[in-house]
Parts: sequence; C-alpha cells; structure tokens
Amino acid sequence: MAGDWIDRAEAICHTCGGRCCTGACPPLSTERVRIILSDGPYADKIERNGYWRIRMKSNGECAMMEKGRCLIHAIKPETCRAGPFTFSVTGNSIEIFLKRESVCPLVSYLKADQEMYARQYTHAAKCITGLVKAIPEDELRVISSIPEPETDKIAEIPRYSGRHS
Repeated sequence: MAGDWIDRAEAICHTCGGRCCTGACPPLSTERVRIILSDGPYADKIERNGYWRIRMKSNGECAMMEKGRCLIHAIKPETCRAGPFTFSVTGNSIEIFLKRESVCPLVSYLKADQEMYARQYTHAAKCITGLVKAIPEDELRVISSIPEPETDKIAEIPRYSGRHS
C-alpha cells in the first residue's frame, strides 16, 4: 500500500508542473548546499540572501525547475521533502503548516488517506526539525518572517525535542 501511495504521490508531483515551486526560495542547510553542488553544476542556482536558498528565476519559478520538473528531485531541499507541509519558528516552537489544495494537489489525497497523511506529517516534521537544527538563528529569523499564504497551521512542536505530535 505504501508503495502504491508513493507512486501516486510522485505522479501527482510530476503532473502538477511545480505550483509549490513558484514564488519559493527553499532554505538550505550547509550540508544540503554541499550535496546539491556535488551533484552538478548548480552554483548559479543557489544564493545567500539572508539565508542559503535556491534562487528564483525572473518569472518567479524555482531555479531548479526545468520544463515543469525538478532538476534535483532526488536530493531536493528538506522543505521540499516535507511538502506539502511547511514551517515557521516562533521562540521554542516550530509551527507546522499545511499548504492548501490550491497550491498542492497532493493535499486532497493526503486528507483522504489518514495513514498516508500521518506518514507524510511524521516525515515532514523530521525533515523540518533537522533543518531548523542545522540553520543559524539569524537565518531562521529571516526564513520565519516570510509569509506563507494559502496554508493552515496544523501543529506546533517543541523546537528542542524529538516529539512530533
């Protein structure tokens, strides 16, 4: 069943054309920068503007998108792996948000399958928690100040523990 779900999720992502990748500059840990740069000639697609991130093209699309497909899908940033969940850091908490169906068509499928929703949420919380631990405080403040329209807060987890409720 999980294999079927993963195949379905991959198909949804590949046919969407990257709606969640428009207007996004995913934050990168220094480890993720290293991984991406070791995979190919992507230095011109990464920038440091308040935080390490994937650059945005002039049309608002993620610089890693090419013909509606992600060039680094297998090694994509933690926030992309966490999708359709996103985050903000407030004090000692990480607020977890779920993107709306208007941004990500995968959301309606997750909402219809509680088991897969729980699996993806757990995976997302792990990705996000790891990213938050790896990013300096000044960068987290910049990232957390970026508005996340078309999302709904669904959870708040402690920043300094492994609990993902």
